[in-house]
Amino acid sequence: MTKPFCFMFFLLLVSLLHCIKTSAQVPAAALSGPPNITAILEKGGQFTSFIRLLENTQQDDQINTQLNNSNQGLTVFAPTDNAFANLKSGTINSLSDQQKVQLVQFHILPTSMSTSQFQTASNPLRTQAGNSNDGEFPLNVTTSGNQVNLTTGVNEATVANTVFSGSNLAVYQVDQVLLPLDLFGSQAPAPAPSTPEKDVPVAATPKGSSTDASVDTSRALSLNHLALTMASSAISAFAAVSLL
Repeated sequence: MTKPFCFMFFLLLVSLLHCIKTSAQVPAAALSGPPNITAILEKGGQFTSFIRLLENTQQDDQINTQLNNSNQGLTVFAPTDNAFANLKSGTINSLSDQQKVQLVQFHILPTSMSTSQFQTASNPLRTQAGNSNDGEFPLNVTTSGNQVNLTTGVNEATVANTVFSGSNLAVYQVDQVLLPLDLFGSQAPAPAPSTPEKDVPVAATPKGSSTDASVDTSRALSLNHLALTMASSAISAFAAVSLL
């Protein structure tokens, strides 16, 4: 009686352990949740600079929060490390913290878009950076066959590859950092307001200046000429009287 009882107890124990192991695995699958933007980019292997910018601006947390709470999803254009290396030195560091946030948000669309949807999209695309209709953050898309190009008014980028495509997130590799017009556009300086010309007063000539000297010289010459004329007339008169 003892051996059969022990054998049954052993089978019961094995079954119990199997049930515990199975039940522990179910929540793990359920907790997979939405995709994580940082993990996706790290897996891509060539987005270190963009990941650093996302983390410095805390936009990585913002993206993950939106993916948890939004049904529309997001589209992210991820510039490669080569794209950042091609920027002029100091381009990113010259931006304020708020401008860096806007730069990152300019690479994000507030809806998930497939490559085929770009062919029928209306320009300008709406980004998370701000108003595109007022010329602040315009982003236009053009397609040629399977090629998708993005233009910002400052530069142009090509969608080179699909990094990730899910139900609520699409991540595309782009070969240039998208530079928004509001931050990098060359604006001609406004012309200086015209001011009426002021009459410049002529400084009074001081007494004894060269002008007075010229007048005095002119007067002296006139007097000398008058004296010579009178002397010549007197000589002529005296000669005429002498002849008489």
